[in-house]
Amino acid sequence: MTPALFIFDCDGVLIDSEVISARQLIAELRGYGVDMDMAFVSRHFLGRSYPVVLKEVRERWGVQLPDRFEADYRARLLAAFERDLKVMPGVVDTIRDLRIPYCLATSSSPERMRKSLEITGLSALFDGRAFTASEVARGKPAPDLFLHAAARMGADPQACIVLEDSQNGIRAGLAAGMRVWRFTGGSHLKGLDLTPPDDAIPEASFDSFPALRAAHPGLFKEQVTP
Repeated sequence: MTPALFIFDCDGVLIDSEVISARQLIAELRGYGVDMDMAFVSRHFLGRSYPVVLKEVRERWGVQLPDRFEADYRARLLAAFERDLKVMPGVVDTIRDLRIPYCLATSSSPERMRKSLEITGLSALFDGRAFTASEVARGKPAPDLFLHAAARMGADPQACIVLEDSQNGIRAGLAAGMRVWRFTGGSHLKGLDLTPPDDAIPEASFDSFPALRAAHPGLFKEQVTP
């Protein structure tokens, strides 16, 4: 089926945020006796909403975090974003050159998404075409968010391409009946074993946006050589 919609995940795909988020979360939780590393965060938390992360911490470590934890974590995280957050190389040109409609579907909260797009200068590109897990009953790895995005954009799910970095995001895209590509160019994935589990195997993987464009030139406007 001819592609009708390109759905981008945000964190770890459009913006190099996951390494910042993971380091901040690891540091914050260490203060409550919860010890984890980047590999654990990558396997269990990437692509999940904040309430799911808290539930996992409570069930695995038996730690009930105080009510102030979320506000403290988010405040420090956004401060870290202001200092260090960057857009992935090649994202802006890739989006502007797409021949098909596109949108964003993220597990981030609406406020975190808004701030992230603002800091990285992507707000205008996603005005009216950005959707968060707060709009659906179940977050990733359930298909709800991607199906919601496709419905809002008027696209057949089977004609959608999803670009995700996380295993849970890949699972969600596959469950939605969409084509799923993995983006592995984020700093948070460097040095990790990226062998996918049997239930999260993407159609293809790309470590950069130029690599994605080179593999699928028909999705993009022709480049004019000066």
